[in-house]
Amino acid sequence: MTIQKISVLGGGAWGTALALTAARVGRDVTLWEHDASNAESLEQKRESRFLPGVRLEDTIKVTRDLAAAARNDAILLVVPAQVVRSVVTALAPSLPTRTPLIACAKGIEHGTRKFMSEIIAECASNAVPAILSGPSFAADVARGLPTAVTLAAPDADTAAALAQAISSSTFRPYHSTDLRGVELGGATKNVYAIAAGIVAGRALGASAAAALITRGFAELTRFGKAYGAKVETMMGLSGLGDLILTCSTPQSRNFSFGVALGKGETSDDAGHGKLVEGAFTAPVLLEMAREKNVEMPIAGAADQSGSVKWPTG
Repeated sequence: MTIQKISVLGGGAWGTALALTAARVGRDVTLWEHDASNAESLEQKRESRFLPGVRLEDTIKVTRDLAAAARNDAILLVVPAQVVRSVVTALAPSLPTRTPLIACAKGIEHGTRKFMSEIIAECASNAVPAILSGPSFAADVARGLPTAVTLAAPDADTAAALAQAISSSTFRPYHSTDLRGVELGGATKNVYAIAAGIVAGRALGASAAAALITRGFAELTRFGKAYGAKVETMMGLSGLGDLILTCSTPQSRNFSFGVALGKGETSDDAGHGKLVEGAFTAPVLLEMAREKNVEMPIAGAADQSGSVKWPTG
């Protein structure tokens, strides 16, 4: 499989960072952006409004034409989890058969309780679903700081080819065939990042933070096994690695949201106008856990009241 032409759908911080990564290793990159104002900033100023101070490579083509962006060797889908369905549905009629469609959102869809790979399979059955996830901040990747993630596809050859297409000396995608494990780790860790932020906001100490992350990982692993994820995936970059990163720094929107809750802000104010995927994911996660009889008390406490209640088991 030859992957030279890559489209990135979404000109936010993460989409811009991934577009830069692909361009720096010599790929022909098209960056699609729905928002007219941000598209103009990307085209004219060569800068995303969501990633100020980072210049877009001159070789990256910016477009608002989704059909044009569909006609490339692989597509990185870098839009929020709750709008993945609408974007993939609009994209599907223009998508060549067997085009890899790599979801980079970390979440579970409200209402349907479906993972990103399931949405792709449902809305673009001619595409090859793939997942990119792991411990990474857009600003770090955009600036070329060392980062490792996991990229999963249905077969090993496709996963390896996709990983190779965006790999560089500072950005290392490890490849896998465990799509469910990779996307599940990315979605669930955001809920625990909110809980970890609450611990920090209430100044409960480093010991409490370590206990929460450890027991949160136990919950994440139980949930993953119930939904078909491999334990080794949970132990890797897209599981434990992403959990540690997201639960330990204010660079994480979910952690910062939890800190604000811990300091007494309401959930409406705590987000400060930013997307907090964990807040959307938490109630869906708990519904799915109840369906499989998986105990997730930390996730439940973070969702219900913004207070951390310690599990007995």
